[in-house]
Amino acid sequence: MAPHTTHSPALLSRRAPDRPVAAVLFLHGGRADSRAPSRPWHLAALRMHPFVRAVAAAAPDDVLVGSVRYRMRGWNGPDADPLRDVRQALAELPLRPAAIPTILVGHSMGGRAALRAAEAPQVRAVLALAPWCPDGEPVAHLRGKRVVVLHGDRDRVTDPRASASFTHRARSAGAHADITLVPGGDHAMLRPSTYWHRTVPPTIATLLTTLPPPA
Repeated sequence: MAPHTTHSPALLSRRAPDRPVAAVLFLHGGRADSRAPSRPWHLAALRMHPFVRAVAAAAPDDVLVGSVRYRMRGWNGPDADPLRDVRQALAELPLRPAAIPTILVGHSMGGRAALRAAEAPQVRAVLALAPWCPDGEPVAHLRGKRVVVLHGDRDRVTDPRASASFTHRARSAGAHADITLVPGGDHAMLRPSTYWHRTVPPTIATLLTTLPPPA
């Protein structure tokens, strides 16, 4: 599949103020391996809609809220296709005159992509929801950045212990990293749904207060 072009943006804005001072971008999950096209009606994408709506409603008016559109459904080994899409979405954000500080919110495979994409200087914080954190994921680039991980302790798709190990390594590398294990939480964030949906918006609000203003 061809990469994004100017006619196929990776950034889908839910709310785009004229002069944003910060951005919050959402990254949904996917599959370990699949080169099938990613579609907005796939369950992984639909799962993030309530979070996007809630944050768009609660965030200050001068904060851009959007999502990343993937070309493919899978991570696809060393190709790391979602990571390429996130990087393009970051490049599509407005400049004022420098890149605006950004928070990435990712679920499952999107959590892995968000944590990797935090290598970009404009990414100041990551909220990872039940992230996919294989052994050996890099952490050095997270130094000085805020990382918040929420992971259900009954997740059978991605491993909460791997998330805890990743968080510990990130903290040792100099990140401001914390993890919360959600009692009874599953991978789809359906149990306990109230916890997930009540926790994400105020967590983003707190992270926004830590972002420096644009230059």
